[in-house]
Amino acid sequence: MKALCWNGVKDLRVETVPDPTILNSRDAIIKVSMSSVCGSDLHLYNGFVPSMREGDIIGHEFMGEVVETGKDVRKLKKGDRVVIVSVIGCGECHYCSSGSWSLCDNSNPHAIVQEKAYNYSTAGIFGYSHLFGGYAGSHAQYIRVPFADNGAFVVPEEVPDEKAVFVSDAMPTGYMAAEMGNIKPGDVVAVWGAGGVGQMAIQTAYLMGAEKVIAIDSFDYRLQAAAKFSKAETLDYTSTDILEALKEATGGRGPDVCIDAVGMEARTTGIEQVYDKAKQKLRLESDRPAVLRQAIMACRKGGTISVVGVYAGLIDKFPMGVMMNKGLTMRGGQMHGQRYAEILLDLIVQEKIDPSFLLTHPMPLEAGPAAYGMFNDKTDNCMRAVFLPNI
Repeated sequence: MKALCWNGVKDLRVETVPDPTILNSRDAIIKVSMSSVCGSDLHLYNGFVPSMREGDIIGHEFMGEVVETGKDVRKLKKGDRVVIVSVIGCGECHYCSSGSWSLCDNSNPHAIVQEKAYNYSTAGIFGYSHLFGGYAGSHAQYIRVPFADNGAFVVPEEVPDEKAVFVSDAMPTGYMAAEMGNIKPGDVVAVWGAGGVGQMAIQTAYLMGAEKVIAIDSFDYRLQAAAKFSKAETLDYTSTDILEALKEATGGRGPDVCIDAVGMEARTTGIEQVYDKAKQKLRLESDRPAVLRQAIMACRKGGTISVVGVYAGLIDKFPMGVMMNKGLTMRGGQMHGQRYAEILLDLIVQEKIDPSFLLTHPMPLEAGPAAYGMFNDKTDNCMRAVFLPNI
């Protein structure tokens, strides 16, 4: 089959690789119909996530058709149209049983590698380095899905592919970001990052009762999408003092909830940007935390910081004194997609959320290297490039 493989920093190639096979009785093989790029894939593309190997198939946000199942798969059958959550959960450990699927004890076969970095292991993730299990990713014609009964969800007939595909990752991540913020009716929410996850966090915040949501970004097309499709107010951090603007928008109080939907490659302005990029390049810090710093400084006293932007390791100049003295709550994590998939499919059916505007660039798999370059460089108003591997 054809697959998009990582071969080094900004070096992606479409290669012919062996077809996946059933390795465990709980596996399913999926013929991929759509596989989206995701902002967190750029951390692999740009070389900031360790343990990538030449030839690794990337991609983790996808849907498709069931073509084969292991003998112990009960909920799926050949021909089912399914969306697959990007995080892999066994369904039986303490964490899966409590709904914390991304903390699964059993789905990461390289747990010992991750324990060296994080002291504990977390769940496996499709196509996201050997730190997260070394699983083959979804930018391919076919993919093996372990624990398929837990992670693959049959898509209702009335939900088209261009909506369903984002139930794999962008929608549950945005939903969880808002949920972790414990948003209450009347709250003001600030969201850093107006990409796919940020857009879904904005829409979910309104569903949870937010009075006002403010999107912060620097790219006009993303801010325009946030205003048009997600009904957010917008701020461009390159031309605005964000901390002052957020104070003014909240009567001097600050947002009740601040959501970091950017993560380890955050961009900012001035000396802070120079400082972080230099330290990251010299490997003196692994992640650029400009958004996290701003969120802590901006949030109202007693407010909540919700972090779903991916961080990999160490950060510098973390304003711990501000966080402690303002009495802030911080929550973060990879999303627990199995907890939210059916809820989100139902919200799509009810037309309460529509993620289809994210799909701006449907493309053949052969366009993968160019698509990642476009997505990384934020050109051609690309919200998401989505590959159609079998067309």
